[in-house]
Amino acid sequence: MTKDSGAGKKPEISAKRATLRTISELTGLSPSTVSLALRGGARLKAATYKRVSEAAAQVGYVPDRAGVRLRTGKTNVIALVLERADETIDFARYLIQGIGHAIEGTRYHMNVSPDFGRDDSVESIRYILENRTADGVIITHTSARDPRVQLLMDHDFPFVTHGRTEFHSPHASHDFHSEEFVRLALERIAQKGSRRIALVVGRDTTYNYHTIVTAYERAAARLGLEAIVASARIDNTTLASMRQFGRDLARVTPRYDGIICDSELRSICLIPGLADEGVVIGRDVSFICKQTSDLLPTLYPQIDTIEEDVVAAGAELARLLIRRIAGAPPEELRTLGEPKVHWRG
Repeated sequence: MTKDSGAGKKPEISAKRATLRTISELTGLSPSTVSLALRGGARLKAATYKRVSEAAAQVGYVPDRAGVRLRTGKTNVIALVLERADETIDFARYLIQGIGHAIEGTRYHMNVSPDFGRDDSVESIRYILENRTADGVIITHTSARDPRVQLLMDHDFPFVTHGRTEFHSPHASHDFHSEEFVRLALERIAQKGSRRIALVVGRDTTYNYHTIVTAYERAAARLGLEAIVASARIDNTTLASMRQFGRDLARVTPRYDGIICDSELRSICLIPGLADEGVVIGRDVSFICKQTSDLLPTLYPQIDTIEEDVVAAGAELARLLIRRIAGAPPEELRTLGEPKVHWRG
């Protein structure tokens, strides 16, 4: 009896680089249908997308970016220009994770440009614009009149910001709802009996700083609280200096009986500094912190926190940018991430 002649067998996949024809042979679909499915064409059935994507994953298909760019003028790349963010624990990792989840199964890939200052960040944007190395850009830590935003708007290039600005022309953005964070924190701290409140907040170079401070002062006046902004330029301090800041805060007379902090990392340094001066959280002072990881509630399970989901923020930024690249108007692409309260005290 002869061996199977090969009828019904799938074509063998070469060890060479997988191409559209490789997927075509594997699925039985035409190369044009495979190409359309990989580009997210709207005319195909869901079953066809699934069939093509599974085959592409099976053979390890990676688009020839040079060929794609020559044919379409597109790179299928999203660029994340990530400014250094010392005040947020694991901010970059969580943001990248969220973007990665959102672009999984799409034609897009992500390039990350880590920058260590606003000038470097502007040059990264300029490089992308001049060399067309991406189809769209995500930027973080925006200032009120951010030069990166101005540059991207001047070139009519698709982008989205993590953070708001004060430009009159709308642009795609996603931001944490800081006004709601402040309102929730102040109402909670007033409910616990605190009346003399200190807000410890980071860089006054960001638009978020002004958003938080303005909302804080208005909400405190409404609630009849004595509200002080206890810091302005503390983003570049060392961790040891932040602990000393906690000691200094504890020595203020009369002492604050409520503290709101907009950073998990700063809180982890402040709390030991307060303790060095004999201040007990929950007994001597009510403390509420913005939460971006599980670290602070693990170390201090009694502390109230208000959470920003950075993974979800990354996914939303990617979703908005893909829509902007596709031509959606920027005024339709502005969203806020709502805070999630964790009252523990």
